[in-house]
Amino acid sequence: MIRAYKFLLRPTVRQRQALGEMLRDHCSLYNGALQERRDAYRHASKTSIKYGQQSAQLKEVRAFDPERQGRWSFSSQQATLRRLDKAFQAFFRRVKAGQKPGCPRFRGAMWFDTVEFPKDGDGCRWDSTGHDPVTRVRLQGVGHVRVHQHRPVKGRVKTVSIKREGRQWHVVLACDEVAAEPLPATGAACGIDMGVTHFFTTSQGAHVENPRHGKRNADALAEAQRALKAFPRRTRETRTAKHRRAVEKVAKLHRKVRRQRLDHAHKAALCLVRDYDQIAHERLSIANMVRTPKPKPDPEMPGAFLANGAASKAGLNRSILDAGWGVFLGILTQKAESAARVLIPVDPRNTSRTCPECGHVDAQNRDGEKFQCTSCHHIDHADRVGAWNVALRAGLVLPDVA
Repeated sequence: MIRAYKFLLRPTVRQRQALGEMLRDHCSLYNGALQERRDAYRHASKTSIKYGQQSAQLKEVRAFDPERQGRWSFSSQQATLRRLDKAFQAFFRRVKAGQKPGCPRFRGAMWFDTVEFPKDGDGCRWDSTGHDPVTRVRLQGVGHVRVHQHRPVKGRVKTVSIKREGRQWHVVLACDEVAAEPLPATGAACGIDMGVTHFFTTSQGAHVENPRHGKRNADALAEAQRALKAFPRRTRETRTAKHRRAVEKVAKLHRKVRRQRLDHAHKAALCLVRDYDQIAHERLSIANMVRTPKPKPDPEMPGAFLANGAASKAGLNRSILDAGWGVFLGILTQKAESAARVLIPVDPRNTSRTCPECGHVDAQNRDGEKFQCTSCHHIDHADRVGAWNVALRAGLVLPDVA
């Protein structure tokens, strides 16, 4: 198994300054490589530059600028160039597929927050002072940085990444050869139905409430954004102290909501994994579910449009994104693999419109949270019916529906 560990760094003042310079120089390298690719393509020859060519130029770049680019790990700079190459590969893939291209853009100093070291021991060293009870990570050009290690690291450390979040710094370890930790078998199975009113409902009828972290913090975030909007748009270097504090406040609120959503997803997934050996869930295409409705031109009035329900759909989209279904299902997959549980994705079509008693499918079977079959008049909660049908499609053996 592959597992990631994230720990808080506690750098000194000078180390904090060096970490900031490292991000700045890697950002400069990223932007310079992007500019080179753009200039080459805009030339009459339409030259295409690849990662191998730019990587071969690193030695000359480091020799030309030893005080900046020459300070940092060669491998980490290659990882930055590889990051740009992946962005271009994704761009060309979207162009060929007819999707919105999204050409790679230049990164600002505050929009480049991660530096990756592809191999432990090459420019970095995890637990560099083994004789010291305090864990430290050694980074080329920075030194031995203290780590707040709150849990043991299992497996073999493969890659080390340094990430900035606001005023805090974190180290992210990607480890392989992590042994699974199977939980005792319970003999139970269930299906779950994701929702907005309830975060999810099990086939046994248990509801897990939707915490709505984004909605609960919406007022504070709106107030912080209004305060930020009062300042004119300026570059980072020319912002006043009040402007910088306003920017940091908005970013801090967004990080708070993200951490709350992540914490809730971890706890909810852990409860499912502990209680059930087999878990079935809907195979959701969240990107399609939150897509904006297409405009409807009015045939009788050129230039006018008919109502397409975009306002109500926008509210539903916000609720879906606030629930964080994708984050939850990803975490559930990881925890199920580690605990040796079976996770079964199924087709979600008509799961809440199909009667579990007689199998009759009708859109009128469901009215909000109430389910009443128009054929056999079976009555139940609509979310429980959806979870039950998910389990049945997965072939799970469940107790009687009644």
